Amino acid sequence: MTWTLLQVALGGAIGAVGRYLIGLAALRLGAGGFPYGTLTVNVIGSLAMGVVFVALTARGADRLAPFLMAGVLGGFTTFSAFSLDTLALWQEGRLIAAMAYVAASVALSLGAVAAGVALGRGMFP
Repeated sequence: MTWTLLQVALGGAIGAVGRYLIGLAALRLGAGGFPYGTLTVNVIGSLAMGVVFVALTARGADRLAPFLMAGVLGGFTTFSAFSLDTLALWQEGRLIAAMAYVAASVALSLGAVAAGVALGRGMFP
C-alpha cells in the first residue's frame, strides 16, 4: 500500500508540473480571458487516459495504473480548475462564454477519450 501511495504522489507531482507549464504557455500565447490552458489540459489528459487505459489493459500492466492514471494523469487534468473557471466566467456575467466552455470541455474531452481508446486499440491490439 505504501508503494502505491508513493507512485500516486510522484505521478501527481509530474502531472501537476505539466499542467502548470501548459497554463503558463497559454498565458504567454495571449489566451487570457478564456481558460484555454485548462481546456487544453483536459482534452490532452482525456486522450492520454484512453490510450493509457487500453495499453495497460492489453499488456496486463495494471501495476502501473496508480502511477500513470491516478498520479500523472490525475495530477495533470484539471476538472476542479474547470469548475472554478466556469464559475468565474459566470460571475463576470459572461454566461455564453461559460456555457460554451462547459460544452466544449465536455464534448472535446469525451471525444478525446474515445479517440484515445481507439488509438490505443490500434497501437496495442
